[in-house]
Amino acid sequence: MFKRILKWALRIVAVLVVVLAIFLINLIWFRPWSLNLFYEKIFAQVLFEEPELLSSLGLVEQFGITGHNAKLGDASPAHQQKFFDRAKQNLEDLHAYPLEKQNASQQLSTHILEWFLIREIEGEKYQWHNYPVNQLFGVQNEFPSFMVNTHRLLAPRDCEYYRQRLIAVDTKFDQLLDSLKVREQKGILPPRFVVEKVLAEMNNFVAQPASENILATSFKTRAAKINGMTDEQRIAFQKRIETAITDHVYPAYHKLIDYFTAILPKTTTDDGVWKLPDGDAFYAYALRKSTTTTLKPDAVHDLGVREVARIETEMRALLDANGYAGRPIGEAMDAMGKDPRFLFANDEKGRADALAEYTRLINDAIERSRLLFATVPKAKIEVQRVPVFKEATAPGAYYNGASLDGTRPGIFYANLRDMNEIPKWSMRTLAYHEGVPGHHWQIATAQELKGLPQFRKLIPFTAYQEGWALYTEWLAKEAGWYEGDPFGDLGRLQAELFRAVRLVVDTGIHSKRWPREQAITYMREKTGMGEKEVTAEIERYIVNPGQACAYKVGMLKIQELRKRAQTELGTKFDQRQFHDVVLKNGALPLEILEEQVAAYIQKTK
Repeated sequence: MFKRILKWALRIVAVLVVVLAIFLINLIWFRPWSLNLFYEKIFAQVLFEEPELLSSLGLVEQFGITGHNAKLGDASPAHQQKFFDRAKQNLEDLHAYPLEKQNASQQLSTHILEWFLIREIEGEKYQWHNYPVNQLFGVQNEFPSFMVNTHRLLAPRDCEYYRQRLIAVDTKFDQLLDSLKVREQKGILPPRFVVEKVLAEMNNFVAQPASENILATSFKTRAAKINGMTDEQRIAFQKRIETAITDHVYPAYHKLIDYFTAILPKTTTDDGVWKLPDGDAFYAYALRKSTTTTLKPDAVHDLGVREVARIETEMRALLDANGYAGRPIGEAMDAMGKDPRFLFANDEKGRADALAEYTRLINDAIERSRLLFATVPKAKIEVQRVPVFKEATAPGAYYNGASLDGTRPGIFYANLRDMNEIPKWSMRTLAYHEGVPGHHWQIATAQELKGLPQFRKLIPFTAYQEGWALYTEWLAKEAGWYEGDPFGDLGRLQAELFRAVRLVVDTGIHSKRWPREQAITYMREKTGMGEKEVTAEIERYIVNPGQACAYKVGMLKIQELRKRAQTELGTKFDQRQFHDVVLKNGALPLEILEEQVAAYIQKTK
């Protein structure tokens, strides 16, 4: 009897294995019969071919899948082309699912995915029009940053994965060099200042003994906290890590150094992408993709000029009422930025005090936000300093989202390279923008959505994400968070002016052919920001064309949609409901966000 039961059980298992195999073959190699499975297939395709992204999300470790943590992504030209070929196939497959048979949620997912895939495919002709090694977020500085801040070290196995990733730099940088040579053949070289800066950065990175490199010192600090490891194991691993740095990481960097040293004489001081093949068309595409609108470069430039004038009028009134009457706005803000009463000490205590103040502002904002939002995300947020090795060329602040498994909180990184760049009146707005209710609130809300395809929680639309962060700066003003703090309000207006100025200088550089110095002068005169800070910003726009325009365009669109909802709904308007409509579909192109708000207005009516 037992043998007969066992025999039937084995048959059932065999059938299940065959069914599972058929399911997986269909899912991976063919168009799935289920639209929902197709959405997840697309997400999985990207995820499992980008091991750094998979590590940063922390999505599969909870199921015991960890092998990707020993690998680095493929940077070869062939892999890059594969991305576009797959996008075309995915769009064709998506169109094979009849729209009329999809429910409302699926129709929205299809709409978003179609928009995204079409934009990506349009970019195939411009796939070489970028600088993967740059002073801002280039492969050469993102790698150590990733290893120090994102690669998990929770168990001895993770230490071995760390070592294997260090070894894998050899291959990744060889692939990177192949792609750089393709660009060179097409006449696409970074501006001279970019090459000079990355050479200085990489030479500094490899100049120190392996034991003093941040890859080794960070590993030592983090490995000391791993449970279940003896001191002997830690010492042995530390030696292996330092050997990998000497034998693999440094030689890989030296190849890049040699390449950029060789091309330096070929570079020019022309900074805009107009100089690239079909550069004007590429910039129009970059704006379309970044702003998710059809605004042309001239229209964006003119919008920036108008917004600069409007914001300056508001600032003028506040400055006149608070001791700066008659002084030009840029000059007055520059003076405020140098006023000792608004500065922290430019030492380690001052840096610690600034981090503590950012933390206080964010904790306060979390409590205040409960009155403005119906949905409160669960993910935690921490404030940390931008790693010292990259702070010289990094922006003033940025945010990294929390891992999906909850093992890593969202992190607001503050650049503390020079405390004279961080007047206290600027901190409130920056904390709201990068933290709460800005990026952290929006990204954590999206990641925690239930019942949506995974791609909806993670797909990037800069105009939406940055537009939301700017909208929350304005929302904080509307909610009274700046009450009794006129200098903080001036900081808010300066930040908004800064984003309006971006519209002018980004289009100025890439469309109107401004030299870098003209853009720096314009931004300094208008905002009163420091020279180092402004220079880093302008250099950012040069290597990331169009992206800086997304902020203000996104903010203005969300404000416009809110005003429309208030006007049409009158007493029925509830900002908590409006915020749910904006946030609870994940990131959207502004065109699709407008459709969603229009539907909300009609439904509420």
